[in-house]
Amino acid sequence: MVRSVGRYTLSIVQALGDFTLFTGHSFGSALGSRKLGRRVLRAMFEQGVRCLPVILIVGIFTGLVLGLQGYYVLNRFGSESLLGTLVSLSIIRELGPVLAALMLVGQAGSALAAELGIQRNSEQIAALETMGISSHAYLVAPRLIAALLVYPMQTALFCTIGLWGGSISGSMLLGLEPGVYWSAVERAVESRDVSECLLKAVTFGLLTVGLCAYHGFNAHRNKSATGARAVSASTTRAVVQSSIIVLAADYVITSFLI
Repeated sequence: MVRSVGRYTLSIVQALGDFTLFTGHSFGSALGSRKLGRRVLRAMFEQGVRCLPVILIVGIFTGLVLGLQGYYVLNRFGSESLLGTLVSLSIIRELGPVLAALMLVGQAGSALAAELGIQRNSEQIAALETMGISSHAYLVAPRLIAALLVYPMQTALFCTIGLWGGSISGSMLLGLEPGVYWSAVERAVESRDVSECLLKAVTFGLLTVGLCAYHGFNAHRNKSATGARAVSASTTRAVVQSSIIVLAADYVITSFLI
């Protein structure tokens, strides 16, 4: 049993080391890369524009549900006027960056892992390296750079839509004065809360896109499956691990900044 635990621990440490080197090499290879800006814009379109509908839909319903539940909880204590405080701090500090990252992982992250896995499986990545083109700079670096820009913007949009959802629940459905709601939001939200939200968004973007790219790029190293099944397994592993790392990183960041 001790040998099995040690073997499992070493495999985790090795995987963390491989992921760190993979991410660092990808960022380093971006220096001096030709037409990097064009590829970054394309990656921003994939992560931003294509994921915009799901961000808007999940954001508005998150605010609606949070406003509805929060109103009935606060109503028990006669504190309905604090609904704006509850909704704004819950969304900006926790739900906004976490749910936005999970939605982006589910759509853009899974597509990235599958795309790189197929390119590895069809030897397109090997062909790039044969021609002397850095596959890290061409395929991975633009996605990582785009994530550092797109995730904060998508998170800010998610939070904004979520606040309006809470206002709709409180004002239009439950009769709370709009001025009371938005004045509570203004009093509650500080620059520190916004900074924490954006820090989480950048961290989640780097970790999730890096993990999805890592698993797709190394789909051929899967010993339990080959071909299309290896791509499927790598994509599933990428989404699951990215979702877990978002929650774990959220706890770590919150514990240091709270």
